[in-house]
Amino acid sequence: MVTFVHEMGMRCIYFLAQWDLVLLLSRHNDLPWQLLLHFNNQLSLKSANLTQLNKTHTNIPKLRLGHVGAQFWAAYVPCETQNKDAVKRTLEQIDVVHRMCQLYPEAFECVTDSAGIRRAFDAGRVASLIGVEGGHSIDSSMAVLRTFYLLGVRYMTLTHSCNTPWADNWLVDTKEEKPVHHGLTEFGKKVIKEMNRLGMMVDLAHVSVETMDAALDISEAPVVFSHSSAYAICNHQRNVPDSVLLKVNKTESLVMVNFYNDYVSCSHNANLSQVADHLDHVKRIAGPGAVGFGGDYDGVSRLPDGLKDVSGYPNLVAELLRRNWTEEEVRGALAENLLRVLREVEKVRDKKAQNAEAPNDDPIDFKDIQGECRTAYGYSNKGDHPRLRPIVLVFLLSFLFLL
Repeated sequence: MVTFVHEMGMRCIYFLAQWDLVLLLSRHNDLPWQLLLHFNNQLSLKSANLTQLNKTHTNIPKLRLGHVGAQFWAAYVPCETQNKDAVKRTLEQIDVVHRMCQLYPEAFECVTDSAGIRRAFDAGRVASLIGVEGGHSIDSSMAVLRTFYLLGVRYMTLTHSCNTPWADNWLVDTKEEKPVHHGLTEFGKKVIKEMNRLGMMVDLAHVSVETMDAALDISEAPVVFSHSSAYAICNHQRNVPDSVLLKVNKTESLVMVNFYNDYVSCSHNANLSQVADHLDHVKRIAGPGAVGFGGDYDGVSRLPDGLKDVSGYPNLVAELLRRNWTEEEVRGALAENLLRVLREVEKVRDKKAQNAEAPNDDPIDFKDIQGECRTAYGYSNKGDHPRLRPIVLVFLLSFLFLL
């Protein structure tokens, strides 16, 4: 027993000693949201210096201590912006990520693909990618979705904690709300297909189980859960049930475990070992290739002991090694699994481009969107799709026949 413990300890020391050679790609970090809340995105303010921030889970020194080599930054705006200024607000959050890269070129490099991640990591910078957290940010517009992609967005969470006009969120699985769409509407299915065509990862964190199932069935590329944990370990509706984990395995998709205490232990308190329990469970049900680190730093208020900020990642790595994870499995959870998914998404995109698949320009029905500020340009009638309704066509054909 003493020999075994010694061997495990030496294994942990050896792996962590090689840490600078290991890429850690964290999926979800809400630092841009904190920059909006505290500084209104004014990065020029002295108090907003990312090397000195001390009230956030994330700053440049903490990223270095945590050996974070790549990071998806969340362009998040709350559900209350839906049908109001969601697009504008999201553009501002995309912009602040780009300015982070411009102001701190020694620390960050904004990239948009798997090759860029490797390039930035090899140069000693944090490869910085953008994810939009909440489908309400596109305002039910394929054009906005495509524009976000052009601005560097490489994943979109289909919903946040509210329904969109085309997808149900996780709250419909609780007593707080009732299902509206029972997953995805026809327009929602088209959004998935357009994301596949663009090469944008589909993120199922925050969605209902029916939405999870529908997206997994429809997507031609693997999908991700950017910051969700295992329902079997903590029965919170934000977590992923085993029935879905089996589909994750079948589709070679990915679940990146959330560190928020409420999703880890179903209580206000949690510890690092309980996070590892979730990672163990996802690995057991969906396979070692389906596991990742989701974090959710700067987006939550309660974090486990041992993982209080982004500098704590090595503690979790050591715990997994103590649990007899292989080095290959740990490297997979750190980055390789997500890189694989991203490469597969890029392959689907490239195949569609070779087949000259056209952008989807079919708009959502006007009756399915709300808001007093909306205009109806392009729609034949505010209550109708821009194409004529069948009854109108019948009337016109009858009139022409009589002539």
